[in-house]
Amino acid sequence: MSTFAPTSPRRAPLQERSHETVARVHAAAGRLLARGVPAHGLTTAMIAAEAGLSVGGLYRFFPDKQAVIDAIAVAHLERFQEVLAGVMMAGFPDTPAAFLAVVVDGFAAYLEANADFRTLAYGTGEGGARAISLSLFEQQLGDGGAGEIAANLRGFLEGMFGLTLDAAFDFRLRIAAEIGDRLIGHAFAREGEERQRILLEAKELINYCLFGR
Repeated sequence: MSTFAPTSPRRAPLQERSHETVARVHAAAGRLLARGVPAHGLTTAMIAAEAGLSVGGLYRFFPDKQAVIDAIAVAHLERFQEVLAGVMMAGFPDTPAAFLAVVVDGFAAYLEANADFRTLAYGTGEGGARAISLSLFEQQLGDGGAGEIAANLRGFLEGMFGLTLDAAFDFRLRIAAEIGDRLIGHAFAREGEERQRILLEAKELINYCLFGR
């Protein structure tokens, strides 16, 4: 008889409790951010209290506040990609420019609907500091188009539109990502019609940067 058999039934409830605790921490930090607590003002004590945990209990799953912030950001990025995939399945754009516009509009709508992620990604107000760690940001956008988000965009453009993309395109993609990121942050420091005008300009500049030559 295997010596591991008796322990396996006990492991599942422990894993379930661990997942539940992590979800409570994510939700608690998200609520604090959505209520207007700036990321730099967030503390592990505040998160633990909101989640109904001791600080020591929180540290069992996260080494510090930055780990909580990055975990929330990753969860949001994964959720956004699922939302975007659903939009694309409902009606895939017929041109690369239309595809990029759907991505920007979808991301803006996701930021609008998720105040906690908006705070982590762009801070609060003009010049707000990004709370996501540099290592996570580079992992997602990457240098030279090597990050996960950039790679996914590149794959869509190649696979769905039959484009042949080279190193020169990768460089333009890096520039376009920087332009888009900065202009989206600038747009969300504004309200109403002005925000929409900035987002429209962002889409046009991204398209020109990638395909306007």
